[in-house]
Amino acid sequence: MAFLVTGGSRGIGKAIVLDAARSGHDVAFTYATQPDLAAEVVSIAKNEAPDSKVKAYKLDVRDSARVDETVEQIAEEFESVDVLINNAGINRPGLAMSMSDEDWKDVIDTNLTGAFFMVRAVLPQFLANRKGSFIHVSSIATFGISGQISYCAAKAGLLGLSRGLAKEYGPKGVRSNVLMLGLFDTDMVREGLSQANRDFWLKYCPCQRFGDVHEISQICVYLASDSANFINGQELTLTGGLEHAT
Repeated sequence: MAFLVTGGSRGIGKAIVLDAARSGHDVAFTYATQPDLAAEVVSIAKNEAPDSKVKAYKLDVRDSARVDETVEQIAEEFESVDVLINNAGINRPGLAMSMSDEDWKDVIDTNLTGAFFMVRAVLPQFLANRKGSFIHVSSIATFGISGQISYCAAKAGLLGLSRGLAKEYGPKGVRSNVLMLGLFDTDMVREGLSQANRDFWLKYCPCQRFGDVHEISQICVYLASDSANFINGQELTLTGGLEHAT
């Protein structure tokens, strides 16, 4: 299969790209900045999965015209797109009363509207193939986290997007699911998580640790497979047993 992963140059996206390639799949992935990190991912894939085609594409998912052009290019170069993983995301922490218009718009446009642009561009491929899998990377921030109002709203929006897609296109062989993530060991968590929230998680999470990104990527590879054909319109929760972090 041919995977398309947004935000694939580091963290969760990087793990998904590499584990999909190691599993024998071809992978196209996007990155917004830092071409050196993207090149590193491609290099690792060539060494560890030489039979898989892996290629990086610079893309700002907020730009609908560029999304359409890039997806068309990927579909031509990979001959098809079978799986879209909407992973690209940013965070602009801030309380509702003090959040700027720009910070709100950046997060919503990247995390939610960008995901929709990607979906819309890929759908013709899925419908032509009578088969396809959307996987959206969301968060338990959908339940609300103090100081993360825009991130919470965007990640909650992915749930509605996915459920709508599952109902609209399930009869056409298209599946759409959401991963509801707890705290994983990523740059975003290391750099943006308050000490209070870090301490809360490690104290109350039954697994008493942060998740490992490969635990996410392995779920993605499974959800993309034919073994998961009856999983549609679902939210799969990966939290180590703790549903809410404040």
